[in-house]
Amino acid sequence: MLSLKDKKAWSSYVRLLGYCKPYKMRLAAALACMVLSAIFGIIPPWLIKNVVDDVLINKQSSTLNLLAVGIVALYILKAVFGYGHMYLMTWVGQKVVIDIRLELYDHTQRLSLAKLYSKRSGEFLSRITNDVATLQNILAAVVVDFVVQGCTFIGIIGFLLFINWKLTLVTFVVTPLAVLVIDKASSKLREVGGTIQEKLAMVAAIAQEALSSIRIVRAFVTEEKEYARFENESNRHFKAVMKGTQVRGFLEGIVEVILIAALAFILWFGGRDVIKGRLTAGELLAFLTYIGLLVQPIRVLSRVISTIQQGVASADRVFEILDEKNEVPLPDKPVVLKPMDGRICFRDVWFAYKDKSWVLKGLDFEIEKGQKVAVVGSTGAGKSTLADLVMRFYDPQKGCILIDGTDLRQLDLKTYRRQIGVVPQDPVLMKGTLAYNIGYGFEGVTDADMVKAAEIAGILDFIRGLPDGFDTEVGERGVTLSGGQRQRIAIARAVVRDPRILIMDEATSSLDALVEQQVQDAMRKAMEGRTSIIIAHRLSTIRDADRIAVLSGGKLVEQGTHEELLSMKGHYSRLFMASNGEHGEENVKTPAQLS
Repeated sequence: MLSLKDKKAWSSYVRLLGYCKPYKMRLAAALACMVLSAIFGIIPPWLIKNVVDDVLINKQSSTLNLLAVGIVALYILKAVFGYGHMYLMTWVGQKVVIDIRLELYDHTQRLSLAKLYSKRSGEFLSRITNDVATLQNILAAVVVDFVVQGCTFIGIIGFLLFINWKLTLVTFVVTPLAVLVIDKASSKLREVGGTIQEKLAMVAAIAQEALSSIRIVRAFVTEEKEYARFENESNRHFKAVMKGTQVRGFLEGIVEVILIAALAFILWFGGRDVIKGRLTAGELLAFLTYIGLLVQPIRVLSRVISTIQQGVASADRVFEILDEKNEVPLPDKPVVLKPMDGRICFRDVWFAYKDKSWVLKGLDFEIEKGQKVAVVGSTGAGKSTLADLVMRFYDPQKGCILIDGTDLRQLDLKTYRRQIGVVPQDPVLMKGTLAYNIGYGFEGVTDADMVKAAEIAGILDFIRGLPDGFDTEVGERGVTLSGGQRQRIAIARAVVRDPRILIMDEATSSLDALVEQQVQDAMRKAMEGRTSIIIAHRLSTIRDADRIAVLSGGKLVEQGTHEELLSMKGHYSRLFMASNGEHGEENVKTPAQLS
């Protein structure tokens, strides 16, 4: 009976083999080449029997020429079909790896942010690269070894039984011992294989984390600390690899010793039969040659088992991601709103992350078409979460969000998001040119569109002043630009697509006072006729909003214009005073004073 772990490993391997289905013709040709290569590899010892009995003992010189030519011809055919199966299986293996890697990358891209943030990005990268690369080995090399050496093993057993079945039975008295050793070691190899891949993923994660945060690392002078972390994880990975090597070395070594001991016993037992005339010298030599050849397929098959065990650990890590269900499922029959008006309605929206601590609690309010609404509140009030829900990065656990009267969960997500412009607090630029970043994700963008967007964002003069203009490379994550320049590129990227909804999360936080005012004027023009959500801590930037929504503890506690909220002397007035460095209610200016 197979254990639960063995059944899981077998099911994972069968699932992996399922990816070969599109390439079944090449796989079948490869299998045929494997079988023929194995057959041509096991015939020569039988010819050697005839060399001893017919040529050396019976002095038949004509047979010698025929046998010599036959042996060479067999090995030529073996080499030809060996090349065939090696090429075909490598082709199939690489194609399958590409298919799995693309599927894994695509699935990872579509996972909810909660799933993506639950692991380090380096861990996902390790599974896409290292783990998938491991699968190529168990798909190509393992299948080749299993078929070729399996056919060789069966063929040799057939010849051994034909030569002397009694001697063959004696030979395999020790086989159960080898099988027992393999079975005991294989479960350990699976465990070690999983540990090796996990440690390697941690090494990649720490390196990626340190390199992506190199400015922080250098600013806080933690190079030695990060080096120590990387060294520590590297040593853990080294220990895991060496432990796997110990187990694998023990398995291969003990099997070889058992088989050589069997060979010595057979030599003694078969030699007695030759002396008594029950076996010819050629038959004994062929028998011993086949026993010697039997060592290789058994050693390889034992290694195949260990490789499968370690490879299945990688397969499980890959399938773990592929089996993750998207917490933002796509509708079966999506509703396409194009163009949409941009009316947003929150109806009793409750949202919590994994810890089940509610971030938004019963949110109820509407944003009309073309309205400019600012969302304010202290840190942790749920402002950014509200914007993420509008983008449908997450779905609320209770309630719903309506876009133009349609539940957001029923909309065609791609069409919907292409009509939204987003300016994040920490703008991330892609490696490429300024033109590539401004037109990112906008198919059919023209030069005129980019010029207009850059002008709105207040960065056109800067771009035109560069030697390569819009074709200037920005470097990875935009490291060659200042924070303010990156922010304005992000603004241009948001407005170039002429969105129906604009979401600005601290869109001017990185700009100096003069540039901030210029961009505010430009953004004011850009927001005309569009539904706009402005998330702000600096309340001076939102005075001219049509409406200001104040969040506190995940609840909507106040809403109104700047003047209306100040006159209430509630949450908003306290936030406004704090943002302006004021203390005490006596400093709150009335609407008349503000004007």
